[in-house]
Amino acid sequence: MMLMTGEQYIESLRKLKTRVYMFGEKIDNWVDHPIIRPSINCVAMTYELAQDPQYADLMTAKSNLTGETVNRFAHLHQSTDDLRKKVKMQRLLGQKTASCFQRCVGMDAFNAVFSTTYETDKKYGTHYHENFKKFLEMVQREDLVVDGAMTDPKGDRGLPPHKQKDKDLFLHIVERREDGIVVSGAKCHQTGSINSHWHIFMPTQAMREEDKDFAVSFACPTDAEGMYMIYGRQSCDTRKMEKDNQIDVGNPKFGGQEALVVLDNVFIPNEYIFQAGEYDFAGMMVERFAGYHRQSYGGCKVGVGDVLIGAAALAAEYNGAQKASHIKDKLIEMTHLNETLYCCGIACSAEGWKTEAGNYQIDLLLANVCKQNITRFPYEIVRLAEDIAGGLMVTMPSETDFKSDLKVGRNGETIGEICNKFFAASPACTTEERQKLMRLIENMCLGAAAVGYRTESMHGAGSPQAQRIMISRQGNIEGKKQLAKDIAGIK
Repeated sequence: MMLMTGEQYIESLRKLKTRVYMFGEKIDNWVDHPIIRPSINCVAMTYELAQDPQYADLMTAKSNLTGETVNRFAHLHQSTDDLRKKVKMQRLLGQKTASCFQRCVGMDAFNAVFSTTYETDKKYGTHYHENFKKFLEMVQREDLVVDGAMTDPKGDRGLPPHKQKDKDLFLHIVERREDGIVVSGAKCHQTGSINSHWHIFMPTQAMREEDKDFAVSFACPTDAEGMYMIYGRQSCDTRKMEKDNQIDVGNPKFGGQEALVVLDNVFIPNEYIFQAGEYDFAGMMVERFAGYHRQSYGGCKVGVGDVLIGAAALAAEYNGAQKASHIKDKLIEMTHLNETLYCCGIACSAEGWKTEAGNYQIDLLLANVCKQNITRFPYEIVRLAEDIAGGLMVTMPSETDFKSDLKVGRNGETIGEICNKFFAASPACTTEERQKLMRLIENMCLGAAAVGYRTESMHGAGSPQAQRIMISRQGNIEGKKQLAKDIAGIK
């Protein structure tokens, strides 16, 4: 068993026959496509840091299945210390990439499916848990990336799965065979799906008996026959395709990725099935995955926030405004909000508990509080960053203009010379350095990286109301009422 390097991971993707479509065309060499490659570089960083001795404690762990050292993204949490290290690892990677590094959904799926299959087998005498353990041993042994796929298109939200006009709007079983099942449907908003070797599919919501064909979970290779991806559009994404224009991209090396994953009558062998009609356990799998993923945001979003706070502080310095009291106060507020999110991620980890299967689950109430704060605080951090940076980050001429030798001035000045003259700032930076910084802030606040830092903060791992429902369930209002009665002397 060996941990792959980042380069080995990238080369491993070339061996896959993943079917990728973008802008109405099939993308054959998607590994080197300028829009897709930055997201691959982010995943590669999860491999690179695992090779670095100074990060070994965070990035790797001892497998409870094999006893070997594995990448923490392929690990089953064995303690509250593991849960805390997960959050710290995610913050580290957010700091290193300022983007979504895409492996969290797979890690969270592993832990949710592991405990749910154990309890399913206990009730029904099925063999899903052994299926999953064998699958995960392969993932650990080969050091693979696995995407966790939960979100169905859902169609008419007022109707349950079995009443949808088009049943494919929820992933479902269309045929049962002795050697496996055939499934059809799709999963949308899939983070890092194209960059994964395998997928784990899970139901998207709690199910009733009439929806049992939609209560399905399984593993599937990314290039399985009948499976294909349609790449998601991001704000400012085609800047990555502009020649000699890396500054305007904002973050030229790293980026996120989302796709629609379509399964067109895909056959799944028995050994990769983890749920097939046990509708009463669909809700458990969803709830446990959501809990882990809501915990995750207390790490990854905080790491990206660290970069944005640093960029805002630099912008103030480059603008010559770093000594202004209101700038200092805004940076303090950004830091306060960011560290509050981190506190939530650490708290729900520290209060974790051991499942029947043996791995550790986070505290669900605190994880939902964490994600509820994530739906708000990054938006305020972004607002303050935009306030400090100023309007230049969205009205600045292009990099091509800054480099243009077209003469337009009275004295023969070029467009490039004029741009560099009028957009000069404090002696703390060159005009180009300020240009790079402004585009980085734009990228994170409004551009491609805003998918992962803003909108994903709102809707990823469940939209705000989903957390409020869980907070209501977990908040123990009756117990709190009793505390008040006891203190007041009410019998």
